[in-house]
Amino acid sequence: MTETVLALKDARLTLAGNAGPVDILRGITLDVARGETLGLIGPSGSGKSSLLMLMGGLERATGGSVKALGQDLTAMDEDALARFRRGNMGVVFQSFHLIPTMTALENVALPLELAGKQDAFARAEAELRSVGLGARMDHYPSQLSGGEQQRVALARAAAPRPAILLADEPTGNLDGVNGAAIMDLLFGLHDRHGATLVMVTHSPDLAARCSRVVRLADGRIDALEAAA
Repeated sequence: MTETVLALKDARLTLAGNAGPVDILRGITLDVARGETLGLIGPSGSGKSSLLMLMGGLERATGGSVKALGQDLTAMDEDALARFRRGNMGVVFQSFHLIPTMTALENVALPLELAGKQDAFARAEAELRSVGLGARMDHYPSQLSGGEQQRVALARAAAPRPAILLADEPTGNLDGVNGAAIMDLLFGLHDRHGATLVMVTHSPDLAARCSRVVRLADGRIDALEAAA
């Protein structure tokens, strides 16, 4: 029997706006299986990134429920959510979010250190080598290209071996060549570590590599289909 690692039931997100409450997500019901690759697509403003943030506990649902690995994220306080993410999730953003005063190696080792891993730097080094940055480990983010910075972000997300890997437009700030390389690395990490991968993308090529695609429109699921 396939294990469900993410389960949303009538999940809603309403935020305060200048003109009053704004309904961002309008009742999302969705199950994601262990090891699945799921693409979230749709026009700008359709709720893709907000849905990803709910799955990661980075936004709190204002209605319905969001469960990850059987745990109800909507019932956790911020500290519990942070601990849960640290132990179970890796998140990759479009804009890298590296710490500028830390080297690539230190950026990747940090979440491992926070998780109490004694071999944090050895694991960080191995992960950086796996994304082709063995010669750039002592460089700071400002000394790295955009593609290299995203490789560091991927290594940082993957190093703790998370059960769930979330990616928000991981190729959005990159040119075609670097974007394709990051795409290959992302799916390579999924293949090697078996993490469930959920990504927001505007790229038809990236979405087509996922086992399923969810199309959002106006905060609702418009279509759910296997990728071609």
